[in-house]
Amino acid sequence: MRRNKAVSITALIGMSMLALSACSAGTTPTPGETTTSTGGGETAASGDTLVMKVAFNQPETHPQYIVMDELGDKLKEATDGRYDVEVYPNETLGAQRETIELVQAGTLEMAYVAGPLLENFNPDFVVFNLPFAFDSPEQQSKVTNDPEIVGDLYSSLEDQGIKVISAFHGGVRSVYNSVKPINTPADLKGMKIRVIESDTNIEMMSLMGGTGTPMGQGEVYTAIQSGILEGAENNELIYSNLKHAEVAKYYSYTRHLMFPDYLIINPTVYNAMSEEDQGVFSDLLAEARVHEAELWKEQVGDAVTAAEAAGATFNEVDSEAFAAAIKPLTEKKLTTDVTKKIYDQVRAAGK
Repeated sequence: MRRNKAVSITALIGMSMLALSACSAGTTPTPGETTTSTGGGETAASGDTLVMKVAFNQPETHPQYIVMDELGDKLKEATDGRYDVEVYPNETLGAQRETIELVQAGTLEMAYVAGPLLENFNPDFVVFNLPFAFDSPEQQSKVTNDPEIVGDLYSSLEDQGIKVISAFHGGVRSVYNSVKPINTPADLKGMKIRVIESDTNIEMMSLMGGTGTPMGQGEVYTAIQSGILEGAENNELIYSNLKHAEVAKYYSYTRHLMFPDYLIINPTVYNAMSEEDQGVFSDLLAEARVHEAELWKEQVGDAVTAAEAAGATFNEVDSEAFAAAIKPLTEKKLTTDVTKKIYDQVRAAGK
């Protein structure tokens, strides 16, 4: 069941002070109360269901949207109607950085956010955002959802109003642009390439030969079309679904990055769940990750076909040249005992 509403980020921000006041007054919704989220930070009587909003920056066809929409139905049934989930796609609630702030404020229950953004709250999250860290989506999912490996890292954000409850596969990222096919790092010289907002990604693109330019996903099409950017880096689904092939027809398989997308929740909302409901939620998230991986495999082929129909061309690159160019970034970023230990665990899991 597709259950999204056209609620603007302005409406949510306008209610943030009310939400914070409610939390400080001890009126945070808990199971058993007759409350449900109304999309503006306040609650209203509506049976026994708390509908948790999830901000998402991609369309309804994306695997992460599909599995979370399905999870909402399953969660409502499994908790006897105590909880439900409603997904807001297409940056309806704002760009990812904004939605993190809304989760922190308690105005928004949950959000999907790209891995590099959490570096802004704890630099150790860089360990999962480094180029060529993972060998496969299966390895990535196993490692990034193993409590023995990520427990302390994920819990480190809770005092900042962020709880990481799942890590999803976010595709394998490559570079695309409006100028020419890319074969070596030298080919990116002079090109402004959109990257996710993090120092690591900006430095990564510099080492790859281009100029990393942070920008919200919803602005990329127009920025390339107008010449503000020459291109971006992302997976085939985003490239095709957001119609970027129309303005940047050269997709070059650098395959430089495979970082997770995190599902975050406001800790107060999560802690208000009973242990039983938390367990149900965790089990359903594990199922969702499996289904998401299946959908990725199905959709990538379709995305490439659709992009080619829109005029895109796909080419392989000198992978060794890009790996050599980016290698210093990994060495530079693994500076703490935490990141070194986790990185070793990641690489061991890929062997």
